[in-house]
Amino acid sequence: MNISEEPNKPNSLYDTSSSHPLLANLPYPSSSLSSPFDENASDYAPYLHISYNHGPRSFNDLHFLFLFLLFILSTFAFGIFAVFHHNPNYSTLSSFSFDPNTSSCVKPSISTSSFNWEVLVSLDFHFSYSPNIVKDLTWTVVATFIFSLPICCFILFSLKHYTKHLVYASIPFFIIIPIFLNVYWFVACTVSSNCSHAFPLGYRILVLVFIFLIIGIIVWVLVVNWYRIELTVSIIGVASNALSRNLGLLGVLPCLTIGLVVYYVPIVLFMVFARFNGKVVPKHLHGDEYDCVWKEDSWVPAYFALAILTMLWSATAMKEAQVYVISGTVAHWYFTKEDETRRRGIITSLRNAFGPSSGTVCLSGLLLSVVRMVRSAVDNARREDATGIVNLVLQCCVNALLAAFDFLNKFTINFAAITGEAYCLSAMMTYELLRRNLLSAVFVETISSRLLAGIVFVLSAIYTIVVCAILKGVTNLGSDSYSVAALAWVLLIIVLGFLVRVLDIVIDTIYVCYAIDRDRGEVCKQDVHEVYVHLPISRSLRQSITRKTLGV
Repeated sequence: MNISEEPNKPNSLYDTSSSHPLLANLPYPSSSLSSPFDENASDYAPYLHISYNHGPRSFNDLHFLFLFLLFILSTFAFGIFAVFHHNPNYSTLSSFSFDPNTSSCVKPSISTSSFNWEVLVSLDFHFSYSPNIVKDLTWTVVATFIFSLPICCFILFSLKHYTKHLVYASIPFFIIIPIFLNVYWFVACTVSSNCSHAFPLGYRILVLVFIFLIIGIIVWVLVVNWYRIELTVSIIGVASNALSRNLGLLGVLPCLTIGLVVYYVPIVLFMVFARFNGKVVPKHLHGDEYDCVWKEDSWVPAYFALAILTMLWSATAMKEAQVYVISGTVAHWYFTKEDETRRRGIITSLRNAFGPSSGTVCLSGLLLSVVRMVRSAVDNARREDATGIVNLVLQCCVNALLAAFDFLNKFTINFAAITGEAYCLSAMMTYELLRRNLLSAVFVETISSRLLAGIVFVLSAIYTIVVCAILKGVTNLGSDSYSVAALAWVLLIIVLGFLVRVLDIVIDTIYVCYAIDRDRGEVCKQDVHEVYVHLPISRSLRQSITRKTLGV
């Protein structure tokens, strides 16, 4: 492997007998945790020295990078051709008429531009129709975006220093806010004559009861998982501390997203001009009647497919690149001494993501694109009510494979960012790393994400209620204030959802870093080990180790 030694040594050796109480239930002492693997030591020889790669990294998966660049170059080359080869007659299609003498469509010598003026007039009328709504909506959106930044800082600061207080204070609102909103809409609709006539009482009661059933399910989920919340709170606190040490990520990642949007602009323009490539042809309707229609060139549908695939692959590759940058930066912080500078972590991760590991990022993005297309096909088949036991079995198998891939791919890109290895080797090493250390990922996979999503929902709902009350009090929007407040809620959810996504990736990365520490018998971040040491072992892996130990 291409992994160099770390520039610093960990604080202390990792004492499994004293810091892994949950491993005491194994049928052999925790200090001999690796004994079941001794008989197959040769199988794990390539995975014995996993560590963060501080040194130069080699280029991996280059053939996928070249394939990705080929897609991009082809999209831009054919797009430029479409711009210079477009037919201007597309915009004046309505002025063409069929000429029976020449059996073709001809355009009168005098043409007007009334269509464009009608479009402009209609747009002007649309925007001047409700000036109060446009003005209040603009100010609300701008204010929401401005306030979202300090709200993000407040959430991150609270999760770092007062994690338990924020989580336990938010949990009751997981139930109170849905109940309040459910009762509020029911009463408001009953009081309003228009709503009550459009929505009969029987249907309102059914919706009311259905939402209460959903709230009951939420309560049941909280009760069942209550014993896990304490550990999850500590994990979220550790991740918030790690993110606060690398706040530059919150500025770099939006810039990458903006760069992706800017990159999309010419492709969208190319697709628009590609539609202009063709000619006006006559179409026989019936009898002696003909109509003039637009016939695209034969290559246009293929170009649309190429451009859409390129955009999809670019989106997933950028998503994986962001995960790579976050993982590399957090891992650099994790395996670096406290007194060393961490500013280079983001720069190094960016350089690795778009340099030596760009092929790995492209491969991961390609696989993610394929998975999304397959999942979309499965969902479409389900919506079309595909019957038959064979279709049902195939859907179950495909969903199981896709879920397994999602789990493996998530930790694979984290591992690749840490070690710099190729995608396939990173997938194998990740699997062996987690299997050797018997760690359960349920806490870092689902529970922390749900708690963070719940906190975001509570804060955004409170903000939306305040915005709606202000709009009701100081504007004359009336019922339109609900729509404006809903748009503000959507914007705030998007911004806070970005923060939650970053925290989720940080949690996954620290999870892998902890597994590497545990595998090497070292401690690079004592506060992380004090929390992650309480992770329960994986039941399936524990059973397999028990059978090996007992000689079954």
